[in-house]
Parts: sequence; C-alpha cells; structure tokens
Amino acid sequence: MQSVIDFHQTLEVNGIRFWCYTAGHVLGAAMFMVDIAGVRVLYTGDYSREEDRHLRAAELPQFSPDICIIESTYGVQLHQPRHIREKRFTDVIHSTLSQGGRVLIPAFALGRAQELLLILDEYWSNHPELHNIPIYYASPLAKRCMAVYQTYINAMNERIRNQFANSNPFDFKHISALSSIENFNDVGPSVVMASPSGLQSGLSRQLFDKWCSDKKNACVIPGYVVEGTLAKTIINEPKEVTLMNGLTAPLNMQVHYISFSAHADYAQTSAFLEELMPPNIILVHGEANEMGRLKQKLISLFADGNTKIISPKNCQSVEMYFNSEKMAKTIGRLAEKTTEVGETVSGLLVKKGFTYQIMAPDDLHVFSQLSTANVTQRITIPYSGAFAVIKHRLKQIYESVECSTDEESGVPTLRVHDCVTVKQESEKHISMHWTADPISDMVSDSIVALVLNASREMPKVVVESEPETNEAENEKKAEKIIRSLLVSLFGDVKVGEDGKLVISVDGTVAHLDKQTGDVESENEGLKERVKMAFRRIRSAMKPIPLSAS
Repeated sequence: MQSVIDFHQTLEVNGIRFWCYTAGHVLGAAMFMVDIAGVRVLYTGDYSREEDRHLRAAELPQFSPDICIIESTYGVQLHQPRHIREKRFTDVIHSTLSQGGRVLIPAFALGRAQELLLILDEYWSNHPELHNIPIYYASPLAKRCMAVYQTYINAMNERIRNQFANSNPFDFKHISALSSIENFNDVGPSVVMASPSGLQSGLSRQLFDKWCSDKKNACVIPGYVVEGTLAKTIINEPKEVTLMNGLTAPLNMQVHYISFSAHADYAQTSAFLEELMPPNIILVHGEANEMGRLKQKLISLFADGNTKIISPKNCQSVEMYFNSEKMAKTIGRLAEKTTEVGETVSGLLVKKGFTYQIMAPDDLHVFSQLSTANVTQRITIPYSGAFAVIKHRLKQIYESVECSTDEESGVPTLRVHDCVTVKQESEKHISMHWTADPISDMVSDSIVALVLNASREMPKVVVESEPETNEAENEKKAEKIIRSLLVSLFGDVKVGEDGKLVISVDGTVAHLDKQTGDVESENEGLKERVKMAFRRIRSAMKPIPLSAS
C-alpha cells in the first residue's frame, strides 16, 4: 500500500499551486506551500522536526517561501532529550505501581496516545514483574484511531515498518481498551490512559476525582496543557481541587509533567527557519507571552538580514504587498512567428487564474472557453438633400472615402474609413452600416453629426426672389456648424473669453481662431490635427458648384 503521507506532487488549480509536506505531528498531518502569482506561502500547522516512536519528522520544503506562517506553541522553551523523557515517564509509573498506586495519563486521543502506548507496551514486555498489572486506554476516539494506525503501517517511520515484518506493533500485548468506568474493575494497581487531556470532563476527569486524594496514586500529564483547564491547574500542585460535583477535595496524588508534545521547541523552530530563510515570518498558534518572547529571539537571530517577523493577535489581519513581473505568452497563430525585441504584438490578452496569454481573436475559442461575436449596427437618418453634398463633405474630412453603386439596389454607396458604409436608401433617407468597434463607432457618430447638420443647412426653395440673408446670421450659423463638427472629432470644445475655441484632448489644450484659422498649442501634434480639421471643415462648408449636384 502506498504511503498516505507521500506528498511529493504538485496540484494546480486556477493558477494557484499547492505543495504538501509531512508535518510529523500526527498521522497524515501536513504543512502546505501555496504559490499564488509567484508568491509562495508556507503554512506549517502543528509540526515537529523530531522523529518519535512511530512518526517521521517534518520534511524540509525544497525551496524557500516568501511568507512562512509558523506555530509558536512552545515559544523559546526547549524539550528534554527524548530518551530522558521516556526514562522519567517509565520510572514514575513503575515506582507508583510498586507502592500499590494507580496511574492516570490524560492524553489526546490521536498522536501522543499511540506513542505512549508503544512505550508502555515495550516496557511491560521487558519487565515480567509488571505483567499482572493491567494497562487500559479509555477513549472511543482513540480506539477508532488505532484501526487507522494498524492499517497504514507504511505511513509510519522506518522503525515501525521494520517491526511490522514480524508483527503489527499496534496489536498491543499488554494493553486493552476500556469503554466506560462501569466496566473498570478498580481493585488494585493499574495504568489508565484516558481522554480528554485537559481533565475538563469525561473518563479522565471521573478517574481523577476518584483517585486525587490518595497519595499513592500519580497523574502524568504528557503534553501541552491549555490555560484554564484542570490539567494546567494541578501542574502548580494546589492543596485542594474542585470536583465535578462542586465539592472540594485534597490533592494528595503526585502530579508529573513530562511533555511528549509533538509541537516544535525553540531549537527546532530556529533551525527550521534558518534553513528556509523566509523574508517574512508570521507567528501563530501560541500564548501571547510565549509568542512575544519567541519574536524577540528571532529578531536577534535574523538581525543581519531583512527578515520581517509579525505576531498578530487573534482576528487581526496581516497585509503584505509584493511586486512581481507579469509575463504573457503568445499562443496559436501569434506564436508561429518569432517576435523580435521591440516588435509590437497585437491580439487579445486573456487572463486565466494568474497566467496571461496573448492570442489572435480567431484562436479564442480554440485555446479558451470564450467565444467571439460581431455586432452589426444599422441606422437610418432623414435626409432629403443631394447625396453628392454628403459625399463632398466626407471627402473633405476623411482621407479614405470610396464611392460605388450597390449591385442589388443600384443606389449610390460610400465606404468611409474602410469601416462605415453610407447608402442613399431613398430621396428622404440615408442609411449607415458598420461592424461595432471603438473606431467604427466614432466614425459613424461623426457621419451622423455631419448629415444632420447638412439637413439643417439645406436652403428653402422659393419662387420669388428674397433679400439676401443677413451676413451676421450666416456667420453665426457657420460657427455653430464648425463647433458641432469639431465636437464630433475632438470631444471637448468650448468658447474661450477671447472668442477663440478651446479644444481639450487628453489634458492637452489648443486655441483656435475661427476667423483666421490660426491654432496655438504646446503640443505640435494636436496643433496640426486641429488646423487640418478646421481647414477641411471650412472647405466642406463653401458653396458647392451646381455641377457637383
């Protein structure tokens, strides 16, 4: 069977990459490396770099992260060497049993319980004088977890796998399960491992209340204890304790704190971080004072570098900013040709997750789940004048105006700027057709403005001759037309205090004298554009010869 903690493959989802490493805490525990847009974040979770009786030590990631979120449970504390802890553990139990006492071991159901049971079973095998003294583990969850440990032997360390060649190390010879206190025959010395580890309730608390007043008994606390729990309280050896029934009782039993916690101590944490050298360290999962001491010690450790160390409070957000280069790859037709340095590549920029690709519009449905569509615009404008007038004015404004005749209807047709088609549908209407895009939409808007202005300027047909229109009125109308056409071309056009037209384009300003056509602007490009447009508009507004119609 393949090991369930053989995490050496990369998973990628929507541009986010995940790596998983053995954390060495409990069976299947892992630390995670996440790569988001090139920024790597390592989350250790609960980890240990020390191999114990059955589990491997936490692995060292193959590359350094940009951010390391690391547990700080033990702060700057140091664990005793494992062989010393094991000897203290077995010596306390042996001496207590020799005096006729009972031993209570409140422990977590998963991880530490299995390690301690391995130690006890081995010790009992080596001491025949203890064979008549029973060992129990009293936790329904621990019993279910034991089946996992008995099954996934290949997930253990080499020591357990070698023992499995002869027999399953988790088929204990001297240990049995205890379902409830009613099934417990408490008639002499015994060892009971029960949950929960904090002695808040459950079987461990029931046995504690029963045994705490007898000085022959002992309680061995084998791991980390949380503030506010009874287990934390009795480590300080108070004279009295409060029982679950609310009464008080003397605490006469011996209390021993012998930590087999799989959380890393300062030596493991500092060595782990020195190997990885992450530029940003975030401390989590620790008591505030211990975390603060660890932070100060790490600041001293990394004083020569630019390492940033943060110890946020619960629910406090941590924001970090990273600058990374964004690279877009050309694919499909655009990738067939080698692009020279400085050459412009035109295509669609498609973002998927945190990756960017440039492709031709026709390749969009091939390399993505997106599809393209064209929107054809059509508009009909009332116009009863000569079509030659529209043709003449458009040629004054646009350099590209192609004239033809529609093959089906035989009506005159203009192709403006190679994107907008203008047809004379009838004596009273002009139609326009174009495929929608920013350039074509802008051209079509200017043509509409030109046709509407031409409609308003058409002279009325009269039988009798009338006096000539006042020149001032004609000039006023001309100014309105000029301004309207300039608005259609440049957008922002206003009349200045000196009577000149003020034209603004992208923050650049040009001043146009309507009388002389002179243009003043710091931007030479805008100056020439305005001058050219004004000249063509004035030319389009000149009286058209009779032959032109």
